Amino acid sequence: MLRGRSALVPVQKEKKEKFRCRRLSIVRPEKILINFVPSFSSENPTNQSTSARSLTQPTGGSAAAEERMAAAAKDEHLDALRALMAAHSPPLHAVVVPSEDAHQSEYVSERDKRREFISGFTGSAGLALITMKEALLWTDGRYFLQATQQLSARWKLMRLGEDPPVELWISDNLPDEAVIGINPWCVSVDAAQRYEQAFSKKRQTLFQLSSDLVDEVWKDRPPVKPLPVIVHPVEFAGQSVSEKIKELREKLLNEKAAAIILTALDEVAWLYNIRGSDVDYSPVVHSYAIVTLHGAFFYVDKRKVTAEVEAYMAENGIDIKEYDMVQSDASLLASGKLKGSAVGGSPDGENNINGTESSKIWIDSSSCCLALHSKLNSRQVLTLQSPIALPKAVKNPTELEGLRKAHIRDGAAVVQYLAWLDNQMQENYGASGYFSEAKASHKKENLETKLTEVTVSDKLEGFRATKEHFRGLSFPTISSVGPNAAIIHYKPEANTCSELDADKIYLCDSGAQYVDGTTDITRTVHFGKPTEHEKSCYTAVLKGHIALDVAVFPNGTTGHSLDILSRTPLWKYGLDYRHGTGHGIGSYLNVHEGPHLISFRPSARNVPLQASMTVTDEPGYYEDGSFGIRLENVLICKEANAKFNFGDKGYLAFEHITWAPYQAKLIDTKLLTPAEIEWVNTYHADCRRILEPHLNDQENAWLRKATEPITVSS
Repeated sequence: MLRGRSALVPVQKEKKEKFRCRRLSIVRPEKILINFVPSFSSENPTNQSTSARSLTQPTGGSAAAEERMAAAAKDEHLDALRALMAAHSPPLHAVVVPSEDAHQSEYVSERDKRREFISGFTGSAGLALITMKEALLWTDGRYFLQATQQLSARWKLMRLGEDPPVELWISDNLPDEAVIGINPWCVSVDAAQRYEQAFSKKRQTLFQLSSDLVDEVWKDRPPVKPLPVIVHPVEFAGQSVSEKIKELREKLLNEKAAAIILTALDEVAWLYNIRGSDVDYSPVVHSYAIVTLHGAFFYVDKRKVTAEVEAYMAENGIDIKEYDMVQSDASLLASGKLKGSAVGGSPDGENNINGTESSKIWIDSSSCCLALHSKLNSRQVLTLQSPIALPKAVKNPTELEGLRKAHIRDGAAVVQYLAWLDNQMQENYGASGYFSEAKASHKKENLETKLTEVTVSDKLEGFRATKEHFRGLSFPTISSVGPNAAIIHYKPEANTCSELDADKIYLCDSGAQYVDGTTDITRTVHFGKPTEHEKSCYTAVLKGHIALDVAVFPNGTTGHSLDILSRTPLWKYGLDYRHGTGHGIGSYLNVHEGPHLISFRPSARNVPLQASMTVTDEPGYYEDGSFGIRLENVLICKEANAKFNFGDKGYLAFEHITWAPYQAKLIDTKLLTPAEIEWVNTYHADCRRILEPHLNDQENAWLRKATEPITVSS
């Protein structure tokens, strides 16, 4: 257990070591060289990223100048793209630029951020449409405010749920027989079919481009980095590759399918028990998999394959092929001529599809791209949800235990961070602190090390980096002060971020990748005197947070049915939030994992919750230009100990595995029921018991005070 130093003892300045982990580390824990000691001192021992961030707030003038230059560059890119559209044969009336890569990923590599490059909007979800006269960007409610701030005057924001979807806008606004260009690798089969149906009304054409026009404009597009594939040990995976492939083949036979093409990066990683560093924050490898009744294939840039991985794949009967061969092999698969089966096979050495009763090729139309689907005969395609989705979402006992342990270590890091930040805010900013509501005094003049949204999030990363099995962050930390906290997926940047303020709410949504689990936690705090309105809003969010946590519900219940529980306390005040309430969490995989979710939007794939699934519990409330509040824990779905069992359905409940206190001074206890007060006190008592072995004396003293029992205030 690492121990921090007391803030009351003078400390010697340390050499600052770099440890911002944008890209996930793949070395063993004992090889991570980090010179860092958690401390309450005013010295910040964390160095920033390779761009050498300054701890001081940048001048507004330089940031504004950079923004103007960036906007001018985006305008040039738009003009260049339109020139290519006009010169194309046939001429293009519009080009669709989605956020996704060739695997329909939510988070993509730097070289795949085409929509961000052309629009300037950095949110993880969105779609750009460029016509010869207009540029439009669609995004969801998480990003409305952010998009209005980032888009230039040449762009129009289209609000999902309020404005027509892109395919209807095209159908209504572009002329008959208009030609709309797409990169078929970056558009799913589902999306393409939606577009084609809408376009048929005016005989408009969805045209598959041979090359992405945005790539032609993007002159300094980042190159491919051949980062190594690593084997994810079965001691963390909980199930061997051979067992997973055997179960997959049984599902193929049940559906009378002879093969499946897997395109989602986390599904390939889960099936083959591999991990990588191709996408920041997500330990995945750019790869595909084809599994037949007699063979298994792994399509990857072979420069990433080490001798260890090559031997591992051979041992498990998996043929390694070049990444680009997946397209030609899909054609061979469709014609029954895919050779090279590593396990058994038909007498002629081919994976014979057409000559067997099982002749279907399984794809998931939500993740399979149009380019691969176009290589298959439509009559032989079986379109169903991927058979990997549920086994990946329903965690095995090893994965569940790993997630519990990872969240304990992560909770300790968050408590260390909050205690450190509390001390810093009091010492340097005159804040009343985490516990007191006294009016803040003035901050110190000429602070040598100002606290900004970026520098404090780097400090949090530092605490996490000392923990066992740490491999990096699971998403960019949402470290947000005051009005920035109202931007639901705010991403602070060093040259434009805000300085911390004792008189404003601070929201921190963060998570990490550990070899034994992925974490995601949000806490909202105030280091000064919160207003009564802020307290009321925080308490309403907390009530919704508790309501979902204690829910008991029958098997077969979807997250859409549970979402109302978290919103009802807010609705009573006429308040709400524009995002879902919960998403699945990967096991050292993507921080957002399906197929289940808890959301106010009915899903086309309304997957019921099952025991051993993970899901987040994260209601919130946001006032534009003022503040934002969100509270988030990770839950494990489990069998409920219900007194009765009506209909023999079986009932489910939740187990929370996230551990960090809720700020008592933001809670208006008069608005809580006795049961809710008991829930908070029980949760806080568990926090103390579970985290105590992972903290030093001073940190434990802070946690004991943060978790003192709350009572109804007068």
